Amino acid sequence: MGYDPANPLKDRITDIGPPHYEQFFPPVIKKNYGKWLYHEIVKPGVLKHVAESGDECYTARVACARLISGELMRDYCKIADDHCDGFLRFTTRNNVEFMVDNAAKVQPLLDALAKHGQMPVGGTGAGVTNIVHTQGWVHCHTPATDASGVVKAVMDELFPYFTSMTLPAQVRVALACCLNMCGAVHCSDIAILGVHRKPPMIDHERIGGVCEIPLAIAACPLGAIKPKTEELESGEKVKSVTVNNDKCMFCGNCYTMCPAMPLADPEGDGIAILVGGKISNRRSTPKFSKLVIPFLPNNPPRWPETVAAVKGILEVYAKDAKKYERVGEWAERIGWERFYEKCNIPFSDKSIDDYRLAYDTWRTTTQFKFTSHIK
Repeated sequence: MGYDPANPLKDRITDIGPPHYEQFFPPVIKKNYGKWLYHEIVKPGVLKHVAESGDECYTARVACARLISGELMRDYCKIADDHCDGFLRFTTRNNVEFMVDNAAKVQPLLDALAKHGQMPVGGTGAGVTNIVHTQGWVHCHTPATDASGVVKAVMDELFPYFTSMTLPAQVRVALACCLNMCGAVHCSDIAILGVHRKPPMIDHERIGGVCEIPLAIAACPLGAIKPKTEELESGEKVKSVTVNNDKCMFCGNCYTMCPAMPLADPEGDGIAILVGGKISNRRSTPKFSKLVIPFLPNNPPRWPETVAAVKGILEVYAKDAKKYERVGEWAERIGWERFYEKCNIPFSDKSIDDYRLAYDTWRTTTQFKFTSHIK
């Protein structure tokens, strides 16, 4: 079909933009779109939604890894074809949800999921949700730790809390492999954060050939990078940059723009643990996560220090918090000093935020009372 300037969109075939989302709705969702009255959790991992029309929709939530094989994907599709008229959906927390429109279809669906052996149902209510995480060493270019490997090790230990609802409230766990935080670690109940601890190195010989220096300078959120003329060993003078180490917060934004400024370091990189964030407005206002463990070493393949830290905090919370109390609400009720003591976490000088741009964090307040866990 030739191009018609008088009617440029006629018969035009394009892949610009995604297909309209409505074509992916199961029929019962499309019929009652925007007219759902309420939902309830029937059992761990199974939700029931009721519409104004009286229609019902039952959802089985299945934990899924962020990276999966084609074979597992085909298995998901087969179960969707067999039980859900070919429909399924992925959630932002890497769950797969299967929906049926009749209570009689729920148990056959759950039986099929259980028979497969790699499709655990859970992640609802007062339990641990599936961990949302970033790309880690597999794909990301600025990671301070892995993502999938750490998440696998942690969830292996927390799995009983995913398939049950025995905690005081929902616990959202997240992982970001650097502090640019593609993951939601700033507002999760328990957050695992990869941290660099050294400023970027500068390859003065390469930087002029592989980087747009103004972009590298502009990429720094703290203005720590300035242009500089550098003299090489050969005596040649080249355009390069210099980094103010006192300003640098080791985020890696500059490396995103300039591959001649790497900052990955096998010894210096590791993991920090943050606690108490949430986005929910229920019972209390949303909260940012707070740093409680400044550094744990990268120790693949099972990251035992990180797994022990997360599991330890979760188990103390499970035992000590009141019903419906999120992790941050529990810590604020008992006091953060008591949180450190109960979780047996040392309060070191690294826990005090003396960063000059961190005026408003809780760690700078004089109201924080030091605990017996000061190291």
